[in-house]
Formats: sequence, structure tokens, C-alpha cells
Amino acid sequence: MADDARRSEVATLGGGCFWCVEAVFEETKGVLKVESGYSGGSVAHPTYRQVCSETTGHAEVVQVTFDPAVISYRDVLGVFFATHDPTTLNRQGADVGTRYRSAVFYHDEEQRRVAEEVIAEIEAEGVWDDPIVTEVVPFDEFYRAEEYHQGYFRNNARQPYCQVVIAPKVAKYRKQHLDKLRA
Repeated sequence: MADDARRSEVATLGGGCFWCVEAVFEETKGVLKVESGYSGGSVAHPTYRQVCSETTGHAEVVQVTFDPAVISYRDVLGVFFATHDPTTLNRQGADVGTRYRSAVFYHDEEQRRVAEEVIAEIEAEGVWDDPIVTEVVPFDEFYRAEEYHQGYFRNNARQPYCQVVIAPKVAKYRKQHLDKLRA
């Protein structure tokens, strides 16, 4: 296998409940791995309980490893912004708190530039009535969430939260982004 075929990039994104964001990216063509976890806080190796206490400063995030030959970082951000509301400060639907903030944790200056461009383009298109409040901040550390959070929708599709909150988001994504779905 050529070196170019093995290249991958990483995006770290907070868009509310990590279960929702993870479910969409697990179905996205070019995504090699999706892990739920925490970024942007001040406590090393936080637990879910600590993050839920709103005392650590972490956001629930997904770390998306993708093949840039199949899906660009710009397109990863396109999926991200199409599947959550980036105009609500510290909330997504009924989920409220700083851990649910919309955030792009950029890994390098190119990711920062592209994130700022994408946000400006979405705002210029008038997609949302309210301004985008997504943080674009430097990536520092990713802490993988506990094992039971990984693949949550895939493993718990019959759970009420999954049926009421996640399933409609995934269905909407499938309908609107057929070209980005895995075969």
C-alpha cells in the first residue's frame, strides 16, 4: 500500500451530545474511525460524571479520523454543520450545558482557516436566522470517553433517547447527504 493511501487526518468536533455526532460520522464515506470523548477542559482524563458536573470545562466531542483522498476536511465540516444547530450557545435541543457547546478544535492553522471560511460561507448563505456561535479553538487534548459511549447509537438503537433524538438526525442526514454515505 502506498504511503498516500495510508494518510489520514483528524478532526475534533463538538456538536452537542457526542452520541448524535458519532452516529452520523460512522455512516460517512471516507471516515476511518470515530471516537467519542472530551476536549477543551482543565481536568486530565475526566470521567463522564465529571464532565456532566459542568466543572471540568470539557465539551462532548467526537474525534473523526478520515481519509482526505475520499473526504476533505471542508466536507467533514460540512457534515458537522449540517447535523447540529451551531447557533445555540451551550445547547442542542433539550441538552443544555457548556459540555454541549458547538466547537471546532483545530489541529493546525490550515484547519483553523478552513473552519473560519466554512462558518463565513454558511453565514453568508443565510442558512440560519441567528449568528453561528461555534467556537474555533486550538486542539489541546482528547480524552476518549468510557467504552459504553463508543458506538452508542449502533449498539443501543432501541433505547428511547436513540429513537427520539438520534434516529431522526441520522435519517435526515441519510436523506440529505446520500452522496456522502458509505456503500
